[in-house]
Amino acid sequence: MDLVSKKCVACEGGVEPFTKEQAKEYLKETPSWRLTADGSKIEREFEFKNFKESMAFVNKVADLAESEGHHPDIHIFYSRVHLELFTHSIGGLSENDFILAAKINFIR
Repeated sequence: MDLVSKKCVACEGGVEPFTKEQAKEYLKETPSWRLTADGSKIEREFEFKNFKESMAFVNKVADLAESEGHHPDIHIFYSRVHLELFTHSIGGLSENDFILAAKINFIR
């Protein structure tokens, strides 16, 4: 499965979120991302030299998220950025989360 070549598809709900087993399969395609304990989100932390580099990364993630129509929760801690992905409309994970995670892995 080549997630980077896929495009996020709008999700209005009415779809079941991924099971933990499905999420674990998709995690194989998104190195460094991890599943939260309850299996409802994936997350990753990025480290930078300083706040300015953190913000430059966040801006790149924001541009990518807008182009995909799928947005992460972003937590900024000076030289660290913590991202969480899940599909809000279904309260869990969908393929969109893994597509965006795979694409974020190429940002630097």
